[in-house]
Amino acid sequence: MRSSQLRDRTKAFALVVVRLVEALPRTRSADVIGRQLLRACTSVAANYRSACRARSYKEFIAKLGIVEEEADESQFWIELLADLKLADRGRVSVLANEAGELVAMTIASIKTARKAHTPHSAFRTPHSSAGGPDVH
Repeated sequence: MRSSQLRDRTKAFALVVVRLVEALPRTRSADVIGRQLLRACTSVAANYRSACRARSYKEFIAKLGIVEEEADESQFWIELLADLKLADRGRVSVLANEAGELVAMTIASIKTARKAHTPHSAFRTPHSSAGGPDVH
């Protein structure tokens, strides 16, 4: 998946969650959970967008780490809404699955980025035709 597709997907996730929170009952618990969920799901989209504009490899990985944490937290709050029966189970099930997929994709992106940026030593990348450094 290209970065622009994932950027659009995280934004779409935030929009759907905002609409869900707006439809929650006006109770103390729904308000608290809704606020937490809004904060987490909008952070997923905002931090992914920020990661795409990172100025360094370390900043990119750090921002993706935040995306992973916030997507996982979003999934928790969504599951809590379902467990408390504060929202339609079908609707929250779809959102919980999407949050889980966003976590998995972010983890995969972090692993790929780390692997691509791992420096190679002379011992791992031999330069001689003998197949490695001379060790006697």
